[in-house]
Amino acid sequence: MIAAIAPSDISLFWSLPFVALLLCIAIWPVVNHHAWERFYPWVALALGLVPAVYYLLPGGQTARWVYEMKEYVGFILLLAALYIVSGGILLTLTAQATPAVNVTLLLCGALLANVLGTTGAAILLIRPFLRLNHGHVKPYHVVFFIFIVANVGGCLTPIGDPPLFLGYLAGVPFGWVFHNLWPMWAFACTVLLIIFYFIDTWEHRRQTRHMPSQADAPIVIRGLPNLLFIGLIIMGVFQMSIMVQLPLLWQNPSGALALKVLLSREVLMLAAIVLSLRTTPPSLRKENQFTYGPIREVAILFAGIFSTMTPALHWLDFHAGSLPLKTPGQHYFTSGVLSSFLDNAPTYMTFLRLELNKLAMGPEGIRTLVSDPALAVYLVAISLGAVFFGAATYIGNGPNLMVKSIAESSGVKMPGFGGYILRFSLPILAPVLIAVWLIFLM
Repeated sequence: MIAAIAPSDISLFWSLPFVALLLCIAIWPVVNHHAWERFYPWVALALGLVPAVYYLLPGGQTARWVYEMKEYVGFILLLAALYIVSGGILLTLTAQATPAVNVTLLLCGALLANVLGTTGAAILLIRPFLRLNHGHVKPYHVVFFIFIVANVGGCLTPIGDPPLFLGYLAGVPFGWVFHNLWPMWAFACTVLLIIFYFIDTWEHRRQTRHMPSQADAPIVIRGLPNLLFIGLIIMGVFQMSIMVQLPLLWQNPSGALALKVLLSREVLMLAAIVLSLRTTPPSLRKENQFTYGPIREVAILFAGIFSTMTPALHWLDFHAGSLPLKTPGQHYFTSGVLSSFLDNAPTYMTFLRLELNKLAMGPEGIRTLVSDPALAVYLVAISLGAVFFGAATYIGNGPNLMVKSIAESSGVKMPGFGGYILRFSLPILAPVLIAVWLIFLM
């Protein structure tokens, strides 16, 4: 998993389409929202074609672009499967949306993120969270949901976030993540929940919230078979490690091939989608306000993002060793800032490979890296940077943009790309991230 493609140099000029796409996402919807809604597919396609042409020409390292686009296919299939299957689960919470109830739901989401992954937990809980706060949902509700459930909450297990899962596949022990990251998880989640509680309390005093009837059941779940299909999706995510645990079958080539097909990530996820669509009544999805608009928007924009960010990842892969990184804090902030705008999973792997190269250790050196406290702190810093900073922008982690799209389809007026950063990430999230550095990584 670490070796991948041999590093080679590339000019940062080829990263300009990525910068242009980010600027379009940040500015165009603010200037003319209707024009953006009409033309964003063509913008993503046009800018995505620029690096595609470069890489597909002779000598352009076609394999690198193809690799990233294969990652995109797996990424969007996972999002689509979770989105469609969770759309068949109607979870209704009839409690009054008090600040304490909202905090409890966010905390449950942070815990659930380590079982279903941040993507699974976010897509499963965002609709119930919006329904619970129906009539008084504000942008901060959704933003804190992104901060806590879709990002920070998922750093207790390798299942929680894609960077940690890649680290697990590369050799980082499963229990190492919890043992080394739980204090930072507890601190960051607690501080964010306290901030949310005070903001929500202030807002709660300004507006009376609906009080449910005492006859109403506190929690009603319909579409329960879809929970099994989510389990099928999670099994698909883990299909590589499942096959590693069954070495005897690899002695039989036909058995290995059959197992690969049976446990193929794509096959399992497609099966979950088909089963969900076949078994869930359309009326339930309609009641759940399910539409294909959000996943369509995310699929189109991330196709352009994955294509245009390939040169930036290419450049980082080659030049990471020349970056002046000496302290854990420098690793934390550098990997974090890059994870805010690039895909946090390959950013994590690039920095993990960098540490192994600096220590003159190959992939087998991960055991040494995690067992020596003086060295392990660097992996802690990289892990926290990749997971926590993924909340800083809409594109830092996969579910962020999906949660935004679902919220907007429900009528919530979410801030744009720049507004999200200026109104929430910088004044609220950034101080928490700095505090994590001061307390745990100085």
